[in-house]
Amino acid sequence: MFQVDAKTQGLAVYRVGGAVRDELLGWPVVDNDWVVVGATPAIMRQRGFKPVGRDFPVFLHPDTAEEYALARTERKSGHGYSGFEVHASPDVTLEDDLSRRDLTINAIAQRFDGVLTDPFNGQQDIQRRVLRHVSAAFSEDPLRVLRTARFLARYAHLGFTIAPETLALMREVSRSGELSHLAAERVWVETEKALGEPNPDSYFTALATCNALVVWWPELAEKSVLNSALKAMAATPANSELPLAHWRYGLLVSVLDDDQRHALAARLKLPNAVAQLARHTALSKGLLGEPLSAERVLHWLERLDGWRKPAQVENQLQLIRGLSADNVAPLVSAWKAAQEVSPQALLAKGYRGAALGDALREHRQMAVAGALLR
Repeated sequence: MFQVDAKTQGLAVYRVGGAVRDELLGWPVVDNDWVVVGATPAIMRQRGFKPVGRDFPVFLHPDTAEEYALARTERKSGHGYSGFEVHASPDVTLEDDLSRRDLTINAIAQRFDGVLTDPFNGQQDIQRRVLRHVSAAFSEDPLRVLRTARFLARYAHLGFTIAPETLALMREVSRSGELSHLAAERVWVETEKALGEPNPDSYFTALATCNALVVWWPELAEKSVLNSALKAMAATPANSELPLAHWRYGLLVSVLDDDQRHALAARLKLPNAVAQLARHTALSKGLLGEPLSAERVLHWLERLDGWRKPAQVENQLQLIRGLSADNVAPLVSAWKAAQEVSPQALLAKGYRGAALGDALREHRQMAVAGALLR
């Protein structure tokens, strides 16, 4: 249940979507989403709500800043996630609004007194642990393929599966070519969220099962490659300050070669920090693939830009602790020894320009070699 305040008093306000679903699951409720039935934009503005929706009427509560959307329906009018015409007016019912949602577990509304409106048996699907589409309109929005896979990544450990008929619709969307019309940024948003869920592997296996993986992640689509990538993804470092989702992405694509990782990063328009961490992760795994040598360790430190950005080396050492514990101590010693080489001392000896750079590298390599022999 929730309380009606002065701003919403007299309005037909319902809590909807994820907040209701997660409360029924006993899952932590992070954000509330609200739908208002029978109101107009003018009424909302009169009550002090701030309009923020560009494509449909959404308003921010003046005190809580939570989103209140007017009940609406949608009609497919183009390609991709945004190819819809939206109709919002006082004559749109709560059931009309719920019918446009993706999954039955997300199509439950709760009144202020706790009474639930559940026209598509979402509560039953929660009990049965099933992700099931609300209607055939599911296939009109290709993003729902990714969202359904993401929900599986969140709830698979609770026993959830995707209903066979929903999986069939996901395959239909994949065959239609609609997935290719999604914006890369939207694809990454869904993927990043999935990578932060308890079972991120379920996201990729679900997309592979419905033939969606080959559209945006063709480098991972071959079964043996995907299996290797998912196995690699499990080796995330403990207690890192970097986002878990970013580590998981870096490990996932560490089984690919440089050209494949670059192509995937470009296609998804990855944030620079994510693409860079992926490069560094692959570099570290490559270092561990052969016996350590002074030349290879120094090259690793240089590629990590360790002299200017020592935190990048520390992050990779944290990863290596989980990947190859035996190599941690010699690499830490080598890193400390390389850091002790003083550019100022070499300047004092008269080295300048290119000669200084060569001398620095030579002394650092000698320092690393000495550390590795200890």
